[in-house]
Amino acid sequence: MNMGFKSEYFKELAKLEAKNFWFRARNQFILWALGKYLPELKSFLEIGCGTGFVISGISKQFPEAMLFGSEYLEEGLVYARQRVPTAKFTQMDARDIPFEAEFDAIGAFDVLEHIKEDETVLQQIYRALKPEGVVFITVPQHGWLWSTVDEYACHVRRYESNELHAKMLNAGFEIVRSTSFVSTLLPAMYLSRLLQKKKPDMRIDDIAGLRINPFVNKAFEWLLLAELTLVRVGISLPVGGSRLLVARKPTTKKKET
Repeated sequence: MNMGFKSEYFKELAKLEAKNFWFRARNQFILWALGKYLPELKSFLEIGCGTGFVISGISKQFPEAMLFGSEYLEEGLVYARQRVPTAKFTQMDARDIPFEAEFDAIGAFDVLEHIKEDETVLQQIYRALKPEGVVFITVPQHGWLWSTVDEYACHVRRYESNELHAKMLNAGFEIVRSTSFVSTLLPAMYLSRLLQKKKPDMRIDDIAGLRINPFVNKAFEWLLLAELTLVRVGISLPVGGSRLLVARKPTTKKKET
């Protein structure tokens, strides 16, 4: 079982993601959320850290924090260890996290959609967080955007906000903030999906989306950073290709009714 990712892509990702608008902008959303909702971060675990691109940004913003990265596939950790030699990395199955009340924060960035047992993962995250600990999550959004791109990316699902919120609440979390992003590019995403449906034999390259004209790449990044400006002032975007969710583990878990 590969937990929904192809190990051969780590090498290509390590080369391209630092220049790609989506990875760069997503990092800015994540770093903003961490600074906003947990400015005194002391310990952080990233689930599915891949090549370490996100955790490298966190290490620069929180140089004193103890950082841990985990990945189901060892191939990604080779690059993560090179990127952030001060962090601790381990191979781990997110459905069986070997920690209890250990971390101030846990991040899962475009991970849950790869795992069939996503509710199990959320329960494991809840257990691994300290009381009042915070989880930061990003996922692809809107089932009507489902296409062969998702299939090639080994996604199990795209989320709707109400589905994700319900699963978070069922796991015991209190939702702090939830917003879409990649909203300005939603029309282009939808049109590209329509094109794929009309041309089902069109070859899909899993990494093709990272190889993009530099001028288009920069324009797209500016658009997403403009969205971040709106989110910073308290506007939660209702629709978008992705969703960012911040939730807190309460001191005591609410009893089920």
